[in-house]
Amino acid sequence: MDITIHSSFLPHDDPDAALAFYRDVLGFEVRNDVGYEGMRWLTVGPVGQPGTSIVLTPPAADPGVTDDERRTIAEMMAKGTYAGVLLATTDLDGAFERLQASGAEVVQEPADQPYGVRDCAFRDPAGNLVRLQELR
Repeated sequence: MDITIHSSFLPHDDPDAALAFYRDVLGFEVRNDVGYEGMRWLTVGPVGQPGTSIVLTPPAADPGVTDDERRTIAEMMAKGTYAGVLLATTDLDGAFERLQASGAEVVQEPADQPYGVRDCAFRDPAGNLVRLQELR
């Protein structure tokens, strides 16, 4: 089989803050910025990797989600327990410094993990956990 990861979804509660974080802080390019019925979907991805994207979606977009579920999603997003993504870089310390300087909420400073990787963690403006792993 020839299967790749094309897109992954993360919720946002403020499209402008999400765009500023993923575009201006992480350096991702904007692939789509689509509005519909008062909601806004953003598709971003790493420069030079056109086949891999993150779709930043409003959590209210799914019509099958109840109001109670939306409240639960909002609570989980605020705690950083709803969604996350694992990114990788060859310069973990440099990336961490840039993220820290941007005001991103740091969850974990760069550290060697007992399972063999060196990584750090922070939250995006919606509270999603973003782990950044060093490529060795």
